[in-house]
Amino acid sequence: MPKQRTVASAVTATGVALHSGVRVQITLKSAPVDHGVVFRRTDLTPPEDIPARAELVRETRLATTLATETAKVATVEHLLAACVGCGLDNLIIELDNLEVPIMDGSSAPFVYLIEQAGVVEQEAPRRYIEILAPIRVELGEKFAELLPNPAFEVDFTIDFAHPAIADDQCRVRMRLDEADFLTQISRARTFGFAYEVETLRSMGLAQGGSMENAVVLDEYKVLNREGLRFADELARHKVLDAVGDLFLLGHRVRGKYHAFKSGHELNNKLCRALLASPEAWRYTH
Repeated sequence: MPKQRTVASAVTATGVALHSGVRVQITLKSAPVDHGVVFRRTDLTPPEDIPARAELVRETRLATTLATETAKVATVEHLLAACVGCGLDNLIIELDNLEVPIMDGSSAPFVYLIEQAGVVEQEAPRRYIEILAPIRVELGEKFAELLPNPAFEVDFTIDFAHPAIADDQCRVRMRLDEADFLTQISRARTFGFAYEVETLRSMGLAQGGSMENAVVLDEYKVLNREGLRFADELARHKVLDAVGDLFLLGHRVRGKYHAFKSGHELNNKLCRALLASPEAWRYTH
């Protein structure tokens, strides 16, 4: 029976926030059994804790933002996905600003940070959310659903009419355990389109975005000099986002996540729909 885990020691890094463009220091610290993952805004007086829970999601435009009545933290999904991939259940994440740094646009730098801190087992069994009945949410042609399955699996399809995105690179189907996440998903970067940049910046978004922390495409091709890390990197990144968004349930899922063109908004609607349907799931070890 898997046990809960936290980091062995504190570790700190700095980086630029994708949307606000501010420089942020982040520190990962160990947390006790059954604590869960909590973001702590150390720049506020007194410091404010924001639990990583689906019911606290307040904004989903281009990132997942959590908020209480007095504090918020933005762009949490890549770091939460790294927690899943590295087997963490309990963690305190200290930040001295309002947004998690984007690093290289993937979960890989956070995986490295966690590996530097080390991971230790705790004296309590890990709890899972087992899916007992299908739960589905839709938004136009988009949908996301959770289905009963003995292990966590994903089946995710994106749909972009773009010359650089081949039809056979738009779908990711795989059983996704921790090892698979680290090798197959964690390095997939966030992406965007060059024609969107001016509009986003006029809206106060993507202020810290660059080709150092995102895959950027124009009308015809990928603009990043190094190209893609995987032929289907864009679809894999959507899986990465979903892993982070689903961890806002508070525990890992035992079930199949199936989605078409889903994003942060639909992922959060799915989490909320599941939590509102107690007959569709149960806690298990």
